[in-house]
Amino acid sequence: MTTITSTPLVPVAPPALAGAASDTAALFARHVRHIARTPEKLLGVTLMPVAYVVIFGVLFGAAIALPGGSSYGEYLMAGIFTQTMLSTVSSTALGVADDLGNGLVDRFRSLPMSQGAVLLARTASNLVLSLVSITVMALVGLLIGWRVSAGAAAALGAVGLLLLFGFAMSWLGALIGLVVRGAEAISAVAFLIVMPLTFLSNAFIPLNGLPAWLRAVCEWNPISSVVAACRELFGNPAPAGDSFPAAHPIPMAVALTLAVLLVTAPLAVRAYRSAVAR
Repeated sequence: MTTITSTPLVPVAPPALAGAASDTAALFARHVRHIARTPEKLLGVTLMPVAYVVIFGVLFGAAIALPGGSSYGEYLMAGIFTQTMLSTVSSTALGVADDLGNGLVDRFRSLPMSQGAVLLARTASNLVLSLVSITVMALVGLLIGWRVSAGAAAALGAVGLLLLFGFAMSWLGALIGLVVRGAEAISAVAFLIVMPLTFLSNAFIPLNGLPAWLRAVCEWNPISSVVAACRELFGNPAPAGDSFPAAHPIPMAVALTLAVLLVTAPLAVRAYRSAVAR
């Protein structure tokens, strides 16, 4: 008598999805190795943020008074963290433009690989640099008096939010690099994005002393939501306003960051496909 045995079905990832994941992992590893071989990249994401921490925290801290007499050094850190994540717009845009200009993308185009994997690996590898930058800034911040008083879980939530924001800014940078191309033009466009968003926010100064119309502009700035959310999660002083973003910084920060990511990622992939098709 013949016994019929059944073999359990094992879910298999679709070939296209599995191939894209493999391509992304390979290119991600390539970018990480390149970071290790070019330590000057690490200097760029650590020295400038540390300089901001020292200059604003030590030199300006004594001159800027917060409501209730809170420590400006603690107030400052979330703003410096967020500004650093915002600066990934420029570095990613320049990296993508360099890949297009040095023939690397042409070599990728000749291979049977996922086009989206090229951008995903580039933006994901920037998270490594962002994490290094956050770690170094946190250590320097602790030296000048910054403290986390909301617990480890909340602090990890703040770091996760910062990395999510940096990931979204990387996709915005990838889109700019694909559309603008030239290094000088990219630097100018990135400056026009980073500087107004940073200084028209609560990153460095409390907003309660601003005129009502300007305070409203700053409170609805996405950077202000991310900064306020990180301050709340770190347990740092966070003077709140009456507007909806000021009263609900965490959901606003997550929603706005995801909105940027959902808009810029598909546009960047489309721009990449157009660029490699030429």
